[in-house]
Amino acid sequence: MTDICYYCLQKSIATEKLDKKELKELELSCSRISFKKGDKIMIQNTPSHHIAFIKEGLVKVHVMGPEKEQILKIVKGPAYLGIPTTIGAKINEYSATAISKSDVCFIGFDVFKNSILNNGEFAYEIIVELSKSDLQFYKKCINQVQKQGPGKIAEALLYFSEKIFDQQPDFKLPLTRNELGDLTCTSRETVSRILSDFSNNKIIKVNKREISILNKKQLEIISKIG
Repeated sequence: MTDICYYCLQKSIATEKLDKKELKELELSCSRISFKKGDKIMIQNTPSHHIAFIKEGLVKVHVMGPEKEQILKIVKGPAYLGIPTTIGAKINEYSATAISKSDVCFIGFDVFKNSILNNGEFAYEIIVELSKSDLQFYKKCINQVQKQGPGKIAEALLYFSEKIFDQQPDFKLPLTRNELGDLTCTSRETVSRILSDFSNNKIIKVNKREISILNKKQLEIISKIG
């Protein structure tokens, strides 16, 4: 099949700004790979020669620090990964692991760079995406530092419900208790205790990884006051 990128339904907003010739150049530099849950998409401290575009799926971005591994964020496709790393360092500064079946396009850096240099609308949309990602990450950092455990967990549950599962009050948590603790800078024991407290207070219903938000307003209050 030809013109795969042209007819793709999961193009990014930036890619929508490319004409058919530019899309063909992008397609010729692109490798499309499907990953199962648990597969590594990017590995920290390895050379980076491609931009990763998550067409669909959920991916955790994580870094090995001085003491332990830390989950930085959860990314839902369609979204780019690796732009700052590939452009700025040529070395992956973090790892990315699929937490659900994920389809990923790896775009050659030279073609991606040329698209930025030659198409201002494409470049602008890439800047917009990077800016939104940075602002979201800054907000997460300050909240993790200043909020108490209940506020952190409430914020995480609302994020999954609203951003990852499209405003659904019922969803399957894609992380283990340990991973949720890593994401929110709390311990596994703290996560389990807070989820139990929320359940006992009829704010949520918990069945293993199945979460149902019963009182979103109360969860929002807890998230806000920390």
